[in-house]
Amino acid sequence: MTTGPFPEALRAAIKASRLSLDRIQHRLALRGVTISVATLSYWQSGRRRPERPESLEALRHLESVLGVPQSGLSALLGPPRPRGRRCRPTTMMPIDALWARRERVANLLSKVDTSSDLKLGRISQHDRIEISADGGQKSVWVRQILRAEQDGPDRWALVFETEESDVLPEIVNVRNCHLGRIARDHEANIMVAEMMFERPLTRGETLIMEYQLVFPEGHAPKGNNTFARKFRLPVREYVIEVRFDETNLPSRVQQYSVPAGDETPSRRRNLTLDTGGGVHAVALGFGPGVFGIRWEWPNR
Repeated sequence: MTTGPFPEALRAAIKASRLSLDRIQHRLALRGVTISVATLSYWQSGRRRPERPESLEALRHLESVLGVPQSGLSALLGPPRPRGRRCRPTTMMPIDALWARRERVANLLSKVDTSSDLKLGRISQHDRIEISADGGQKSVWVRQILRAEQDGPDRWALVFETEESDVLPEIVNVRNCHLGRIARDHEANIMVAEMMFERPLTRGETLIMEYQLVFPEGHAPKGNNTFARKFRLPVREYVIEVRFDETNLPSRVQQYSVPAGDETPSRRRNLTLDTGGGVHAVALGFGPGVFGIRWEWPNR
C-alpha cells in the first residue's frame, strides 16, 4: 500500500477485506456507483487502470469500501497514460513549451536544475488566488502532491509569470521544501525558482508541498483578469479557487481550458460565485495544456 504498484496494492486490499468482487460491486452499488466485476478484475490484474473521471470517482468509493485510507490507492496510479493522437507528441514537451515568451523562460530555466521534473508524477495540484479590492491578484497559495516515478528527484522547478506589475512576488510559507536558486527576469516579470525537498525521494514515494506567492502592498497585478496553470505533463486532479474581495465582485466568471497544440480555449463553463465571494473549478486527468479561470468586472 505504500509503494505499489497499483494492481498489487488493490489485490492486497481486496484480500484483506475478505470480500468477493461480487460483494464489492454490491456495496459500491449501494453508494450509487455502477461498475462491473470485470472492470474490478481488470484493475487488480493490471490489464486496465482507472483513468476517466467516473472511474476515479468509483475508486474513491472503492477505497472506503475496502477500508483503505483516502487516496491510498489513487496515489499509486501516477500520471494518466496519454490518449489520442494529440497527446502523443506533447507528453514529453519541454518545460517552456506552453509559455508565450518561451525564449525568456528557457533562459531562466537554464540557470536552475530541472533534471527532477520528468521523474515526478503530478497527482494533485490546488491553487487558491486572492483578489484584492482593486482587482489585483495579491497572493497565490499552492499545494501540490507529487509522486516519484524514479529514484532521486529532489526539487520542483517553479515558473511564475505576471503582468501589469513592477515587482515579482515573494515566496513564503513553504512546507516540506525550502528555496534553492531563484532566477528573475524583471523586464519580462518572469521568475523561476527551485523548490528543494527535504531529501531525495525514492520511487513510489509521495510528497505534499506547499508555498505561497505574495505581492507587496500596492503592487498586486491585474493579470488581464485571468489566472491559469500550465501543465506540460498530465495531472490527475487540479483544483483552482479564486476568492474575490466582497466589496468588489465580478459580473461574470468562467473556467476554460486549452489543450496543448490548440491556440484558443476548447471548453468554457460559467461559474457562480458562492456566498463568500469565491468560485472554484476542478479538472480530472487534465493535460498537457492550460486550465484557468477568467472574470469580467461590471461596466468595464
